[in-house]
Amino acid sequence: MKVIIHGGFFSESSTSAATKKAKQDALTAIAQKAYQYMASGHTATETVVYAVSLLEDDALFNAGIGSQIQRDGKIRMSAAVMDGTTQKMSGVINIEAVKNPIKVALDLQGEDDRILGGSGATSYARAHGYEEFDTEIPQRRAEYEAKTASTGTGTVGCVVLDAAGRIAAATSTGGKGFEIPGRISDSATVAGNYANAFCGVSCTGVGEDIVSGAVASKIVTRVTDGMHIKEAFARTFEELKPYDGFAGAIAIDAAGNIYHQDSHPSMVYASFDGIDTEVFS
Repeated sequence: MKVIIHGGFFSESSTSAATKKAKQDALTAIAQKAYQYMASGHTATETVVYAVSLLEDDALFNAGIGSQIQRDGKIRMSAAVMDGTTQKMSGVINIEAVKNPIKVALDLQGEDDRILGGSGATSYARAHGYEEFDTEIPQRRAEYEAKTASTGTGTVGCVVLDAAGRIAAATSTGGKGFEIPGRISDSATVAGNYANAFCGVSCTGVGEDIVSGAVASKIVTRVTDGMHIKEAFARTFEELKPYDGFAGAIAIDAAGNIYHQDSHPSMVYASFDGIDTEVFS
């Protein structure tokens, strides 16, 4: 069993030592909690949703609580989960006033219409018992009032390999901040979140760059076709260079290889295999 999670990017020049340490501690704890959750009998899909929900509940990360505010003053979030065994991807795009978008995405696994957007996604959440919840924190309001757009690199995600050899991936984002309402991120697309029986990938970075590079689906396809995960990453990230694509990705393959790479430093991540923990430095 293996778990890897990510919490977007940070810059040494704009992040305090205290915040960096807080993110290291939070990611380490969440990776270990997710592993224990999986070890208690939960599936890969249940585990990635659990891990991402914990990331959504932590204001250190731009997903769920602490999501960015769009140009019209509203918060809209996106999230998706993909079960590598059933090949079902489900998600929500630009959902509003929900504490954990990733849980709504999981509920959609059982629907024929598995990816919902805007008011349809929000209405579905209300109809399925998700109460209205304000995810705004003062820091995001201050950024909005100052009309400060972020770099658009705040996304959280998780990939796991469970005891039965099943792989799943989940990704959630609070947007890039001050974007045009209606903008679609990569998180609920196969460019940002993809898994099959051979590999699972979750991405973070600038959504437009990730979509242009079809990053997650390319990596998974290349691993499926027999390429080693390291080479699949190298080839895919090389293809981002012509347009200076800003992306990071985490992955696990069916052999249990954990891998991560970013095109610009530094993606924050942590992994745990039951014995060893690796966390960004």
